[in-house]
Amino acid sequence: MSQILWVDDEIDLLQPYIIYLKGKGYDVQTASNGEDALDMLSASVPSIVFLDENMPGMTGLETLQEMKRLHPEVPVVMITKSEEEHIMEQAIGEKIADYLIKPVNPSQILLCLKKHIHQQAIVSEQTQQNYRQEWSDISYLIDTATTMDEWKAIERTLSRWDIELENSVMRPLLEDQRVQADTAFAKWIAKNYESWFTPNAERPLMSQDVMKHSVFPLLDKGEKVLLCVIDNFRYDQWKTIQPLLSDFYTIQNDEQYTSILPTATQYARNAIFSGLLPLQIQQMYPQYWVEEGDEESKNQYEKDLVQTLLDRYRRRESFNYWKVNESDFCERVIQQLRRSQAPLNIVVLNFIDMLSHSRTESKMMRELANDEAAYRSLTLSWFRHSPIYDLLRMASELGYTLVVTTDHGTTRVKNAVQIVADKNTNTNIRYKVGKALNCSSKNVMAITQPQRVGLPSPNVSSSYMFCTGSDFFAYPNQFNYYAQYYRNTFQHGGISLEEMIIPLVTLVPKR
Repeated sequence: MSQILWVDDEIDLLQPYIIYLKGKGYDVQTASNGEDALDMLSASVPSIVFLDENMPGMTGLETLQEMKRLHPEVPVVMITKSEEEHIMEQAIGEKIADYLIKPVNPSQILLCLKKHIHQQAIVSEQTQQNYRQEWSDISYLIDTATTMDEWKAIERTLSRWDIELENSVMRPLLEDQRVQADTAFAKWIAKNYESWFTPNAERPLMSQDVMKHSVFPLLDKGEKVLLCVIDNFRYDQWKTIQPLLSDFYTIQNDEQYTSILPTATQYARNAIFSGLLPLQIQQMYPQYWVEEGDEESKNQYEKDLVQTLLDRYRRRESFNYWKVNESDFCERVIQQLRRSQAPLNIVVLNFIDMLSHSRTESKMMRELANDEAAYRSLTLSWFRHSPIYDLLRMASELGYTLVVTTDHGTTRVKNAVQIVADKNTNTNIRYKVGKALNCSSKNVMAITQPQRVGLPSPNVSSSYMFCTGSDFFAYPNQFNYYAQYYRNTFQHGGISLEEMIIPLVTLVPKR
């Protein structure tokens, strides 16, 4: 039963309200002055306090200050006859939950209770009811989707419900629907992916199109552009940090695009910056392509690839490129951007990728990010308190149009499947490239002729194999150890809605 503490020097005149609230099932305790109210608050913590502002002796505002010192979590609703602005401001400054002007009626009191005590339960129940009503429509869309636009809409819808049902009893049902969607999407990708690379084929917007689609048109209009590429960034993570940018940016386009396979940095991000498929990079600029087996960084030539793209399109814009791995370096980027005269500025942020890897390797990080909701929460906390937030705010003040995107997303893996491969096969657990790949699972997608989809072959007989859904590869040797080690970690490289359908957002500064 919810307990109310009502403090008013004319409490006897409020008996009709008290009887009304008791009839609604509330336990109402009363006090006629601030001193008694504070004694009662020390003995028992109510769900909410209704506090008269104008009382003899200890005033309502003085009582409020002490109440907030004792129990800052208890919502206090100030009730007053006065409409003077300075009193309202002082009460609000003391973090009251609400403000009512006498005379109040029972429905106002009941609305306050619904708003400040029961809101979460009411919203949760309504949200669950809305999802139950929409569940069959989503399932139908999953079963009938035939275009990438339809799959994008499904991913947006599932991400929205994933955020709204974070702590709901409906989560198992939503997770089952996510499995249904990823299974159907993988089958659709297996059926259609290769056809996108035939001459004159209709295909979705992909990694190699990002610069031409979202950056060049802005430069053509004479705008200053900041392209922010956040590694390992999912659509639900974008929707989580979006409100933080709303104070100084307006969304112009909130799009999604399709990552190429593998959904891994070496392939997808190089495709973004070069405007080419990996095989084309290897053939046209072999000095900038790093093979799977090479020990050097797979993305050390990103700035060079941007230059090749500009050169091929005969663009003469100067540009800056920064890769940010540490907060201290981001502070230097902020200063450099402030002085920059270049119309194009590119910043690559690796924090979320590092978070994903550290979560795999650290038991503490696994506990901090044990599901998608916690993963989003860590992303939000990082963004809110990192210099990146300051960088984007400053870019708005300087008039930069902001493009936020990523090279690929990530998915939480759960099921290990056995694969046999030679010793030169790559280490990623969501995709493999090598000779004589042999997997025990039927839920994989194999590409035996990589050149048909713009992928290089380390050897003549090399093929690619991709995990789908929440599966991940493990070798027969120490299979159980690695199955347990990687289970419930966030990985990328394979085929899922979260990895392949990713944000591409254009924001314009608020003037």
